[in-house]
Amino acid sequence: MGTITVMNKKYLNYLLLGFTTALLFSSFIYLQHFGFINKFVNTILGLLAFGLLLYIPKKAILFSGFFIGLFWFYWVGYSFEYQGLGFMTPIIGFAFGLLYLLFFLPLYFTDKAYIRALLLFGLSFLAPLDWNWMQLELPFVDSYIGIQKYQFAALLAALSLPSLIENKYYRYTPLLLLLVALNYGYKEQENAPLKIKLVTTDIKQDLKWTPQALKPTVDMIFTEIKKAQQEGYDLIIFPESVFPLYMNRNPALLRTLLKASHGITIVAGALLSENSKHYNVTYMFQNGEYKIAKKLVLVPFGEYIPLPKFAQKIINETFFGGASDFITAKEPTDFLIKGVKFRNAICYEATTERLYQGDFKYMIAMSNNAWFADSIEPTLQNLLLKYYARKYGVTIYHSANYKGSGVIK
Repeated sequence: MGTITVMNKKYLNYLLLGFTTALLFSSFIYLQHFGFINKFVNTILGLLAFGLLLYIPKKAILFSGFFIGLFWFYWVGYSFEYQGLGFMTPIIGFAFGLLYLLFFLPLYFTDKAYIRALLLFGLSFLAPLDWNWMQLELPFVDSYIGIQKYQFAALLAALSLPSLIENKYYRYTPLLLLLVALNYGYKEQENAPLKIKLVTTDIKQDLKWTPQALKPTVDMIFTEIKKAQQEGYDLIIFPESVFPLYMNRNPALLRTLLKASHGITIVAGALLSENSKHYNVTYMFQNGEYKIAKKLVLVPFGEYIPLPKFAQKIINETFFGGASDFITAKEPTDFLIKGVKFRNAICYEATTERLYQGDFKYMIAMSNNAWFADSIEPTLQNLLLKYYARKYGVTIYHSANYKGSGVIK
């Protein structure tokens, strides 16, 4: 009995240690979600989190990985409610806990800090099931530590190498490597030389695609266009799928937008049906003409299934009613707006490396965050947009439904 009690206490300690590690690793998200951003606090919390990941007992690693997945991605299942599968919400949250238990599992097989450091650096290049929102450098995006790979490597070396030094006088000298990890400034970012209006909408997801919401939504869009034109804006940007319809099947609406575009450039999200294929797209109306940008990177398990073909079909039909079948573009799309080049990005793809390849300074990003209302998703998205904007020296103009709009640098 006494042995069992001791074992239970041990596992409780592992659980508490893993939970604490995950809490520290996730704290920067929740602090920003509640309006608190402090570089010093984020630096200390981030260093403590990685220190624990390097040194906690093996069994505690399992709990930390599970809780990290849960704390970061509990909200992913919220979208299933709108597919008539609300019962899946807690199951999906639990599945993300298991996914990141497996993601951090390599750390379980060693208690040597320097090997864990090498493993963490390797894991920073991986995206399980193509889901890339776990960027290990992200806790430092608003801190005194930099977010480039060499800075992350220096940080891991600084924290892990003391375990190899037996001499107590020199044991902590590797901490000097934190000087290399410090943020000495990001690539230069600048505002676009245009007057830009970002429109934030708040259309509930359960109403967005209903027939009764269509007319009020379209009326709101044209009211915003007229107002922006009167206020002297060069460009107005609306959120993803702000037009809840296949734009190319609505010629009268297209003509009205083309007419309005003589006074102001309009960028808005909609759907496109072409050759029996469906696209999530951006329309850019300018000077009586329009250009379409198709999405390049789809959302895993939302717009495509990152599994073998036979599993794709089963899951798509069973859980998504065939809706997870969008088609992608071959390459990123750039808009030339009044002589200024903008890279187009729709929601998830604005948080992927692929969209930042090439020569451009400005990005138009649009999202529909109503899928995940009342969660940390818009906050985590904002942090990821900051991460890529600062890493690549890009200024992002983000228009979102529900939350998240703003100029991101």
